[in-house]
Amino acid sequence: MKVACVISSTASSATVLCRCGRSLFSSFSVAKTLNSSSFRRGWMSNTAAAGSLYQISCSMTTQTSPPDTPAIIAPLPEKPKPKPQPWLIVGLGNPGKRYAGTRHNVGFEMIDTIADAEGISMGSVSFKAQFGKGFIGDVPIMLAKPQTFMNASGESVGAIVSYYKIPLKQVLVVFDDLDLPFAKLRLLPKGGHGGHNGMRSIMNHLKGNRDFPRLRIGIGRPPGKMDPASFVLRAFNRQEREELDFTLQNGLEAMRILVLEGFDKSATFVNSSKPLTV
Repeated sequence: MKVACVISSTASSATVLCRCGRSLFSSFSVAKTLNSSSFRRGWMSNTAAAGSLYQISCSMTTQTSPPDTPAIIAPLPEKPKPKPQPWLIVGLGNPGKRYAGTRHNVGFEMIDTIADAEGISMGSVSFKAQFGKGFIGDVPIMLAKPQTFMNASGESVGAIVSYYKIPLKQVLVVFDDLDLPFAKLRLLPKGGHGGHNGMRSIMNHLKGNRDFPRLRIGIGRPPGKMDPASFVLRAFNRQEREELDFTLQNGLEAMRILVLEGFDKSATFVNSSKPLTV
């Protein structure tokens, strides 16, 4: 393209300023040769004294550098998600047909409800317990029903925890509670045994540690002056059975929330639930 250039000369050098429209393209210095005949013939449009301003016509080509191409950065590989830790869910009760369906065995019934819903076989016997492995969602779980009789439940639970090295925060024990209204659930992160011999045995075999979650299922108080030991071995009447079945379904949902979403959400679900009516 044609560009107008202005040469401003001084005693020793000349500065050439080339403009196209309003944009300045280049500025450079040249050795002063304004007085040479070759320069005058080829470039000068007029002559003047030293220090004069000369108008010239020249051609120049501009070249635009391509914009820098941003470097392509490969995305960092995603870190693999940590594998979910397994849960051990233990239900307390007494083995044998004599005790099946009694108040003291609601822990066993909760385990059976989970196993049936999640397709987990409880056919094997390990660590003195009916034992099963499976999943809730993608979280591995172990289900156990100690067969040691209630008062020695810790022999089984302590052995499972030790063998599989399960953190106590991942060990949930389900048991009956005389001090809760019938069919009421209560989920707690830790606590004492509350006079429950099965829980006392478990704590003893965990070296006195009480920092593990527990799900209590209310069985109510014995009527009149009935001995509590006799009351806990009583079966449920028809209405109680229907109420308990609803409670077990609530407990199943609580276990799913616990394993998949955490203790706090499960505790909110359980402890704020309104009583179910039949």
